[in-house]
Amino acid sequence: RGKVVFFFLPPPPPRRSTLRAFATGHTGTASAAANVCVDVLGRVLLEVLARRAELGASLLRPGEGLLAGQSGLGHAALSFAKSTAGKGFRGVQGAAARAGAGGKVLGEINDETEEQMRMRTSIGVARAAANFNDLEVVAEYTKRLEGNFLKEIDAGYPRGHDTEQLRMCIKGLGGVVESFSNASERAIERLVSTMLPRVRQIVNEAVGNEGGSAIPAASFMGSPVLSGATSTVSSTRLDYDLDDRAFELAQLSEGYVGRMCSSLDELIEPLGAHFLPKLSDALLIGILGGVSTRLEAAIRKSKFTPLGAISLDSDVRYLMNFAKDRLDSPELKSNVTLCKACLPLARLNQISLLLNVDDLEDVLDLISVSKRKGNWDLKLDDAKTLLSLRVDFEGSKVNDLLQMDDE
Repeated sequence: RGKVVFFFLPPPPPRRSTLRAFATGHTGTASAAANVCVDVLGRVLLEVLARRAELGASLLRPGEGLLAGQSGLGHAALSFAKSTAGKGFRGVQGAAARAGAGGKVLGEINDETEEQMRMRTSIGVARAAANFNDLEVVAEYTKRLEGNFLKEIDAGYPRGHDTEQLRMCIKGLGGVVESFSNASERAIERLVSTMLPRVRQIVNEAVGNEGGSAIPAASFMGSPVLSGATSTVSSTRLDYDLDDRAFELAQLSEGYVGRMCSSLDELIEPLGAHFLPKLSDALLIGILGGVSTRLEAAIRKSKFTPLGAISLDSDVRYLMNFAKDRLDSPELKSNVTLCKACLPLARLNQISLLLNVDDLEDVLDLISVSKRKGNWDLKLDDAKTLLSLRVDFEGSKVNDLLQMDDE
């Protein structure tokens, strides 16, 4: 994917001052400078960048910040960006945020064309994303800095106790790298938490858990089935209690998963275009976890025919392919590694496998083989509840079968 990645950091000064200390050839001076370098990077800069990332998460809150919410991106979102971005950033950072998110007075904003507003908002998103990128950039910079300093020691200092002490001071940068990496992970987790309410709305809208409008009883996933019956039921788009006719329609219809993924694309694409690949993947995995958890809750409220179970399998595969198409890391391109990275999605996949057994006698073999491979997280109580959703499986037989395994 074509990415335009921003970060704000100038070359940090500790490198130059530390190298000047190294040039003296005095291990005590060099050790003192190395300790200052570790402190400046690992305490002062870390605190500043972590705070910026926290502010970036606030700026990106869907519907209130720079990302579109349920009602889109309106005047209130731009006003929020204008008032918050400038106050939260200083100097060039503040000017950039204001320019991207609403540097004009409100009257001028109202006169902007849609394209101008979109461009200014996009710049604001890029600036906010740079706050997250900075943590990863400094982690990589510090890792390289440690290697460069160790080479300087090997080239300019004789072996001895004092030199080993200097080497240990430099190796303190390894802990700084870890601190920045941990801060980056926490920042993405905070951003995911900020976005999850909108993600839940997207899933609810797709499965039909929001809104009270009625639709024909013979409809499937929001697509009307041509039928003489027009009796109405509560609005629902997720339905796996399918007969032959509804299943055939499912093969021709986009379905709720397709609509849901389109809405997710609209939400995360602005960030994915500006995040470093590692952060873009982490964000998508976090969002995917929220989607999968919400879908599992919705699935537990449906009944399943054998054809409905097949349809569920197709929907889960669609969701996994959607994720793999948007992930940058080659390691996440397989179903196995993707499920290990996103446990809620792994559960969803296991639910699909469980509900697609041809016969109850196959359940224990499925669970046993999957556990040996380390690919099974569902408890027996979960399995009982889920198998009871199959309309062709008797509840008493399900309980008897899994009770035997408990014993």
